[in-house]
Amino acid sequence: MAASKTIALPKILIFDVDGVLVDVRRSFWLSGLETMRYLTGKRVTWPELHRWKSKPGNNDDWKMVSNWATALGRPTTYEEARDAFQQFYWGKDGKPGNVSKERFVVKPGQIERWGRRFELNLFTGRTRKEFAYTFDRWAAAWHFRTVVTMNDVKRKKPFPDGLLKILGRRDPATALYVGDNIDDALAARDARVPFMAILPEGTFEYRKRAAQFRELGALALLPGMLALNDWLPPA
Repeated sequence: MAASKTIALPKILIFDVDGVLVDVRRSFWLSGLETMRYLTGKRVTWPELHRWKSKPGNNDDWKMVSNWATALGRPTTYEEARDAFQQFYWGKDGKPGNVSKERFVVKPGQIERWGRRFELNLFTGRTRKEFAYTFDRWAAAWHFRTVVTMNDVKRKKPFPDGLLKILGRRDPATALYVGDNIDDALAARDARVPFMAILPEGTFEYRKRAAQFRELGALALLPGMLALNDWLPPA
């Protein structure tokens, strides 16, 4: 990208986790697919998963499964969806779960470089337990000043409560939120925080999702987290 595509220098960087810092295609996403097959007995597909995941309010995988299974004729409560999902994500009867397949897509050195220039924070739809399992062993975890999980706010994404909790009384315009889901964009819009979307080329329904993000005011569509460096003013 050209150097002219930089933005005003933010003071605060806030990142989502799944699909932004961590590749969850073989953990959360696969668990969602397996849970749906378990609950409904139907051979649901990856394109269907992506279609449901991109609906507003479905950043929460348990809610997505509940909504999706119910739509397929298998009425499923949020609690039922959660309990079924857990056996695939965490594992059962001594069998490792899909959580073991998660991989970071940003190296600790890059987090450290951003940390020298900006205040770093996380606003994730994960539970505190899910967050701790992955991040407690990561060398870069200490660089994040505030971490807001779904357990830390009364209202989850797409509500902006997590962003507002991180900002406190500070000007939202001094921050930048980077996420990959429509709920991230909605939360940023309602918190009045500038937003960028992670959207790799070749993503399912790329054009449709790109249009949705642009309609919600995304400053840029990034193919991956490292592309953020092309938009930040040079150090």
